[in-house]
Amino acid sequence: MSGRSFALSPGKRVLYLTKEPDKIRDQLAGTLSLRMSELSADELLDDINTDAMTPAWVCFDYDPADIATNAYAGLVIAGQRLIPPNALKDGGFEVIVAGAQKGVGSSRETAAQCEVFSGSKLAIASSFAPIHARNNINIGQLMGDHAMLRRLENGESIPLSEFTRGHDAITALIIESGGLLPFCARLHKGEIVVPPTGTGKRPMTLTEKILAAKLLPGQGEYVKPGDAVLVKVDAGYSHEFTTAQVDFFLGEEYGTGYKVQNPAKFAVFEDHLIYATGVASMAKFADKIQKLRDAQRDFAARTGVRNYNAINGVSPGICHQVAREQFIDPGDFVQATDSHTCMGGASGALSWGVGSTEYAALLFWGFTPIAVPESIRFELEGRLRPGVAAKDVMLHILATYAKREDTLNRVMEFGGEGLFALSPDERATLANMATECSARGSVMEVDDTMLRWIAERRPGVSIDELRKKVVTPDPGAHHEGGVHVIDLAAIAPMVATPGDPDHGVASDPKNGALIPEIGTVKIDIAYGGSCTAGKRDDIEMYARVMAEAEREGKKIPDGVHFYIQFGSQEVEAYAQAQGYTDLFKRMGVEVIKPGCGACIGCGPGVSERGDQVTVSAINRNYKGRSGPGRLYLASPLTVAASAVSGQIVEYKDGMFAGKK
Repeated sequence: MSGRSFALSPGKRVLYLTKEPDKIRDQLAGTLSLRMSELSADELLDDINTDAMTPAWVCFDYDPADIATNAYAGLVIAGQRLIPPNALKDGGFEVIVAGAQKGVGSSRETAAQCEVFSGSKLAIASSFAPIHARNNINIGQLMGDHAMLRRLENGESIPLSEFTRGHDAITALIIESGGLLPFCARLHKGEIVVPPTGTGKRPMTLTEKILAAKLLPGQGEYVKPGDAVLVKVDAGYSHEFTTAQVDFFLGEEYGTGYKVQNPAKFAVFEDHLIYATGVASMAKFADKIQKLRDAQRDFAARTGVRNYNAINGVSPGICHQVAREQFIDPGDFVQATDSHTCMGGASGALSWGVGSTEYAALLFWGFTPIAVPESIRFELEGRLRPGVAAKDVMLHILATYAKREDTLNRVMEFGGEGLFALSPDERATLANMATECSARGSVMEVDDTMLRWIAERRPGVSIDELRKKVVTPDPGAHHEGGVHVIDLAAIAPMVATPGDPDHGVASDPKNGALIPEIGTVKIDIAYGGSCTAGKRDDIEMYARVMAEAEREGKKIPDGVHFYIQFGSQEVEAYAQAQGYTDLFKRMGVEVIKPGCGACIGCGPGVSERGDQVTVSAINRNYKGRSGPGRLYLASPLTVAASAVSGQIVEYKDGMFAGKK
């Protein structure tokens, strides 16, 4: 960057992340130089996920300079790291080039940090996942497309105005300021002013109405997509994977004596790494993990935020599940340092994940700058057939709408009588996996069934009180992504396949297939748990299959390991009261106390060898995320039925009758 323009620096290089691994190796070795004019976008890696950029163990460091040492450590081919330690930093690369939907997956800002702190100034891709794009902007990395790179390689100097073009006024100011924290400092000093949107009265979607109600004074009463606004955040949280870095950034920017605005609105959770040191590949990082735990406890004590740290080694539960049980209300705007924050959308709260920098800023200032996002509405009708679950609905949405990028960077809004026919927990499954669709977030209409679910878990809170907070869309509101009707009765059990990463087909939740299409797939591991599938209704589904199998004299067969993990202590208590815990143990299931685990490779249920096959009810099947084996995503019913059968099968009532 030179002044108000960007040009390629003499002596610096461009790294092309191609589908051919050898071309990447040759670039790192300095024996190959590529140009965009010699390539097509189809030759570049699509769907590079944040786990590939910074896998879980890399995030045990919270100083970005240390994180950069292991940039792209999760990009593994034939069991070997494609990009060795310090290779990105030592290679002198200031531009990194990918294909479509770069940065899908987690909200972990470390994925952007590993590039920036290795010397990258510009990320090039056909498209970017929304949270990753925001993280790039917040830490000062420019983004562009392949056409822009061709111009740079032809010697052009591109003005900064081209990098801000198409962005809202606030995002443009953040880019011009070199990142979010410098923007906030300039805003506080009065050096810059956020211009009024000028949006007049208009019908608004759920997303727009919730944000309009959160505007800081002087910004009006109505919003439309693209409006740049400053909004209050009603609730948020971080976990031991992210809190230390949030604290690090706050201390660096505002001094160690900084204060958090409205600490009662925010929380910390100890859930992600609660079982990490019990996994062989993670045990060697025990000291770093303990340092993260200690840092979070110190943060909670100093700031006064709500404290959900583990007690005697037992977690209260997964942050997203506990948050919806205890403090997310209809009409809230929720931001937290985890991409599955969108699970709060099931409660009628507009929710999405953010990176550490964005969360640090909103903790300190009490508000956050955003561009009002576009929305896409899913109108659900009918009822699910027996043996079909909400997870199958989401796998259908992923394989259809997300695959063609209809959901990209849009809030997924859900409504319709079909939605209200689903239980609160099943609705939460849909909301939870909006991030797998590369959506900005999610939000749903709510009915008394959902309000009753919330009130039952909040002493002293009434349905009438909650009903006053409910937000509904206006008649005639416009959804830029359209309104899509889904007949629940037409949905069939599905899986997401592992893809073939060694040959350029990414492991991705969008790789949907009907179960009969995949043929015979024998399994070694079945896992039921995570924020997606550790809720009461999920436990009910596992128990339904296990009870039926037990009546027919079946057990989990030798050679198959089935793990069930509770999403919260409330869910565990329910399972114990219903006798499910004893049922699972009789059937040979390993029952695990609340928390995250196999979903991020940090707990029981991870594969240990590349030849192992897992069927899992978690949300992501990125290569290496849950061990080195091949991972299929499926519903709780499919997972449980497959665990008994020893291969991936659809669940059907009475399927075990008469079978030996």
